[in-house]
Amino acid sequence: MGRKIIIMGAAGRDFHLFNCCYRDNPEFDVVAFTATQIPHIDDRRYPPSLAGSLYPDGVPIYAEEELDDLLSGNDIDEVVFAYSDVHLSYVDERRKRVEAQNVAFSTFDVEASMLPSRKPVIAITAVRTGCGKSQVARRIIDILKELGKKTVAIRHPMPYGDLAKQAVQRFATYEDLERHGCTIEEREEYEPHINNGAIVYAGADYAAILAQAEEEADVIVWDGGNNDTPFYKPDLWIVVADPHRAGHELEYFPGTVNFERADLILIGKIGYADAANIKAIEENAKKINPGARIVLRKSPLHVPDPDSIRDKRVLVIEDGPTTTHGGMPFGAGILAATDNHAAEIVDPRPWAVGEIAATFEQYPNIGDLLPAMGYGDAQIRDLEATVNAVECDLVLVATPIDLTRLIDIEKPTMRIGYSLPAEDGALTEAVSRAIG
Repeated sequence: MGRKIIIMGAAGRDFHLFNCCYRDNPEFDVVAFTATQIPHIDDRRYPPSLAGSLYPDGVPIYAEEELDDLLSGNDIDEVVFAYSDVHLSYVDERRKRVEAQNVAFSTFDVEASMLPSRKPVIAITAVRTGCGKSQVARRIIDILKELGKKTVAIRHPMPYGDLAKQAVQRFATYEDLERHGCTIEEREEYEPHINNGAIVYAGADYAAILAQAEEEADVIVWDGGNNDTPFYKPDLWIVVADPHRAGHELEYFPGTVNFERADLILIGKIGYADAANIKAIEENAKKINPGARIVLRKSPLHVPDPDSIRDKRVLVIEDGPTTTHGGMPFGAGILAATDNHAAEIVDPRPWAVGEIAATFEQYPNIGDLLPAMGYGDAQIRDLEATVNAVECDLVLVATPIDLTRLIDIEKPTMRIGYSLPAEDGALTEAVSRAIG
């Protein structure tokens, strides 16, 4: 038996770390994964088809709340922390909790979990969830098209369903989203790429994903999740920083790694940001990563009919993960409502039902908005019921996808979003240099 390991995760980075460092390695015995952040991802197993020959029964997954029991009953040698977008103090608290039981604690190995590719890789990462990675990734893909390169986006994992069936997923059409039974959270990441004419890969086995993607792409674009580090060794490493959360680039794990190591630091949304916050991020970049190029972008809002917002009582629906564990109290929808003189931004809490009400209880600092939570059918139905119960004149849907594909909204709606303008000579230059 090898060194006994527990991997703390959230159904993504943890599985990739296992595949890279522990699968088929007799020096280690991974006893369990723990799971947090995402609902309904514990009480299952990492399947034998993915776990390898050393784990014929797979690897069990427990709720993180059970960690102390796991430590006390299994003679564990080490706990490896392998998920993202948490404050450094949060990691330190877990460290103390583990070490109090005389068990070693470490964070995941960044280098060992970046797989090499035989094709150029451009990685899009962030310092926090909700900084605007997706719009940057889409713009990078547009640049590559302009340069005559065929590319695919490989998205950070969100394997919330049958892990064995989700080993390698390829999305090129809306029908693919239906076929794979994608959640709202998955659709928010995949659908914009499909709308942009790009193919998206995701899943659970990122070596197998890369091997398949390399067969149809000249360049790989890594579209990161949360503020995680890249799963592939990048030829160009971009990190997106958020001027609405200045200072977070130094405080949240592992976004600090992205900020320290990126080749290019892009500060987006500057048209709606305080100049002092922009300057603070620039100063931090000069201290922490002086060799990085800093690029500023406005990320203008897209508001189809501003006059329809004026004097209306509006319900704002924002991206779920950004406003929950991402801690962002507002997004494009709130900005659109404020800028265009809505009479009231309606707090949805009095009408929240089921799992949506539970989300507000779990994340009490969510602003006066409705997070678009949809990790399963029940949660999607609770979201629909909540939206339709809220007393308002207009629903501003500021999610990356068209929610009306998934839920019936009985009130007038308007989609709001950010975009990254094509005024990016710096990005084109960086991409051209990276791909040779």
